[in-house]
Amino acid sequence: MIDFTFSEEQEILRANLRKFGEEKISARLAEMIEKKEIPQELIKELSEMGLLGMCISPEYGGLGLEAVAAGIVAEELGKADVGCAIPTFFLVQCAWSYILDKYGSEEVKQEVFPRMRKGEAFVGVGVTEPDAGSDVAACKTTAVRKGSTYIVSGEKGYISGVREAEKYGGGFVTLAKTTPELGTRGMTLFFFPIKAVDGVTMRYTEELGREGISWGGFYMDNVTVPEHYRIGEENKGFYLVNQGFEFARGLIALVCVGAASKALENGINYMKQRQAFGRPIASYEGLQFVLAEDYSKLEATRLLAYKALWMYQKEQKEGGFSRFQVSGAIAMAKMLAPLWAFDAANHAMQWQGAYGYSMDCPEQRALRGIRSYTLAEGSTEVMKLIVTRELLGKEYLAYK
Repeated sequence: MIDFTFSEEQEILRANLRKFGEEKISARLAEMIEKKEIPQELIKELSEMGLLGMCISPEYGGLGLEAVAAGIVAEELGKADVGCAIPTFFLVQCAWSYILDKYGSEEVKQEVFPRMRKGEAFVGVGVTEPDAGSDVAACKTTAVRKGSTYIVSGEKGYISGVREAEKYGGGFVTLAKTTPELGTRGMTLFFFPIKAVDGVTMRYTEELGREGISWGGFYMDNVTVPEHYRIGEENKGFYLVNQGFEFARGLIALVCVGAASKALENGINYMKQRQAFGRPIASYEGLQFVLAEDYSKLEATRLLAYKALWMYQKEQKEGGFSRFQVSGAIAMAKMLAPLWAFDAANHAMQWQGAYGYSMDCPEQRALRGIRSYTLAEGSTEVMKLIVTRELLGKEYLAYK
């Protein structure tokens, strides 16, 4: 029989996160938006709750939790910070520290994880380039082996957490071509330490939303990176990086659901209170029908996202599903979540009239934050390609 219930431990986790969001995050949102950074006190509390890198092994200070538990955290943080800065801070570190834990060297894990778990280092992903976003194979960054080191050159852009990594240390799981003539079979994954190497230049870009976490990129000019920063085997990076993307995409879907659910909650409260033509606007079918559709779409996406993360953790631990089955399920959730969540937030703004268009209305933050996820960790269009690849077969791919 199918069981849609969460475990007792997972329900306790959700309840604790809900309380934390309402009592701690909500009280600091105005400060975070003004200063455009997550307050250090909040990062410390996330650390004390065990949420930073929660899926890494207990021997490195993690909780060793699985993907579904991480999804619960992502959804609740999305509700608490609809602008999606704190959720992004969480999900990026959760997904990519997991990949680093699974495939990284002992030296790197000992160096990075203790500080990351305390909120004193940032672990992100730095794969996107000015001319290579969702088309990861178009990566131009190179890593040339030289004895026990690699000489890395290239540029990464539109990366979350660049200021955090420069300020606190840590770095990014990144991809480089080690045997360019082999295409995707000649790419290698690295943990690129921002402060531990010379020859790195940082740059920053102002994004539309997600006030609180930085965005930008970095140049690598013949940077010498010791061999122990390599993640997994040489020339296997393309296969490993997709495991990280899939984890992150599943979490993104639930962040979108959380943020949009909060927007609907606010919209419902407004609809019940606002009077128009002598009656609450909640009594008008034009609004009711839209609400019914939005809520149903979010619930469908939520179930799909949790199913996809469940499949992901089964495949990672037991091999219960194939890589391509997991890719397809994750892609469906990531494809639908930001689009439907964006619509829900937009409708909640519409219901609130002129106030909904003001910067005082929290739904405008949700709208801008959710919008980023139609691109982050793989665009909506690429998610559609992945889904149809599984439906039609690789021989029908438009790209090869």
